Amino acid sequence: MPEYYSVEQVAELLGLHVRTVRGYVRDGRLRATRIGKQYRIARRDFESFTGAESEAPPAAEPGPLHVEASTVVQIDGIGTREAVRLSNTLVAMVSGPRGNTVPVRVESYHNEERATLKLIILGDPADTAELLAVIHSLTTENRHV
Repeated sequence: MPEYYSVEQVAELLGLHVRTVRGYVRDGRLRATRIGKQYRIARRDFESFTGAESEAPPAAEPGPLHVEASTVVQIDGIGTREAVRLSNTLVAMVSGPRGNTVPVRVESYHNEERATLKLIILGDPADTAELLAVIHSLTTENRHV
């Protein structure tokens, strides 16, 4: 049973947005102490705010584990045709149904003047690894031609 709660913990316990809890603190409805740049709410102040006497709030049950990878790949010296080919290949790979619950997203930005392609991949780590292997294969293939 913690003696002090963070704004994020109070928001989670009450099912509120963090900004709402910060607003309560700023308005004086929820008493808090500023420690450094963050607010801390004493347990007794939290209990007073919620109307609980001496009973501590129930501990939140952990939800299902969610894992997502965020990857940025930069490829220099790539022409427009090759950039479009690579981007379209990756988008086609992730557009079909996937077994994972985490959707995979691919975004690409090609700068023709600098001949640079940036690929942003967001999603399941295994799917991201598969896409990185394809990127490696296609860019290695182009170097040897």
